[in-house]
Amino acid sequence: MRLTSKGRYGVSAMVDINNNGKEGKPVTLAAISERQFISLSYLEQLFRSLRAGGLVRSIRGPGGGYLLAHPASEITIANVIQAVNEPIRTTLCENAVRGCHRGRRCDTHQLWDAMGKHIYRFLDAVTIEMVCQKEVDLNNLELKPVEDIVTEVRMEQKIAKVS
Repeated sequence: MRLTSKGRYGVSAMVDINNNGKEGKPVTLAAISERQFISLSYLEQLFRSLRAGGLVRSIRGPGGGYLLAHPASEITIANVIQAVNEPIRTTLCENAVRGCHRGRRCDTHQLWDAMGKHIYRFLDAVTIEMVCQKEVDLNNLELKPVEDIVTEVRMEQKIAKVS
């Protein structure tokens, strides 16, 4: 799996809002840009997606900016990565055709597919709050059952194809 700057910066920005948007005070993109070393124009693009994904809400006017739309304990890293349209896939295949061998799955497809589901389970178990509190400990994470993840991943793939 390759996580691009979209996913990394999206998570960094959400952590920044949680750490700096205390007592309902909105955080400006300019402040996030300065603290996280992310260009303002790139943040504007990311925040369109984060807002559309229902993860942040904007406050207009003087003293405006962004706040988390939900408690940090309810927003997972998988939510953020999906909101910024970062695919969580470890295979090169699309519908078991593109990236595979002439329409057949490659011999290692099952390996990479299983690894991708495990990564998704991990990202779905880690919340923004856990990252902020530095409590991301693999030994203490409660991972969803694989069956739940498989269903979620399939639903997301269907939604992505429609949009």
